[in-house]
Amino acid sequence: MTSDVLLKAHGLNAWYGAAQILFDVNLQVGAGEVVALMGRNGAGKSTTLKTLMGLLARRTGTLHFLGTDISARAPFEVARMGLGYVPEDRRIFADLTVLENLEVGRQPPRRRADGTTVPAWTHERLFRLFPNLGEMPGRAGARISGGEQQMLTVARTLMGNPHLVLLDEPSEGVAPLIVEQMAQTILELKAQGVSILLSEQNLHFAQLVSDRAYVLEKGQIRYQASMAELSANEEVRRAYLSL
Repeated sequence: MTSDVLLKAHGLNAWYGAAQILFDVNLQVGAGEVVALMGRNGAGKSTTLKTLMGLLARRTGTLHFLGTDISARAPFEVARMGLGYVPEDRRIFADLTVLENLEVGRQPPRRRADGTTVPAWTHERLFRLFPNLGEMPGRAGARISGGEQQMLTVARTLMGNPHLVLLDEPSEGVAPLIVEQMAQTILELKAQGVSILLSEQNLHFAQLVSDRAYVLEKGQIRYQASMAELSANEEVRRAYLSL
């Protein structure tokens, strides 16, 4: 765990209407880390990411991002600070081209804590990261495959030059080849200094990319450890991850 904590949640609770979904969730993500939020379907993984992004109207607890309390901030304010969010359902603009979708996400370059400017994401950098998209910049979002839409959603988020990306179920519902490409992409992003918190139930995928893991069940953190420790702990995997 790095000492430079980007995101920290303490005592996080969240509700959909009258139903409480999260119960006193504590987690943190350090600079340069890839952290997996794991659990079965319905464990509360996606709700956790939405709550971190400020998308749930009813929530309690404290959230700090880059040392600033964002507990009461609106989603657009959190995004402007450099917290990116890639939803599971993609939400690309189907009538816009690949390039136009990317432009929607553009934000100014950001500065590091030491005052230096972080290299901004450009179309050219993104097309090197996602060669498939580079072959179809003028194609409408509705006319690309599900896996390519997943890539486009990630690329659009990167156009905001985020310090940290919340990535919801990146391996869900896409072809095995796309899953491999997504894993490689996450590793490349980490190498370029982007931190990632991903929700995931595919243990193999999480093992490929993650440094640490939190395991959720029924909206509570039941286990946290390095990914290597989780991989070696058959009892935890059987209790909270096996189908």
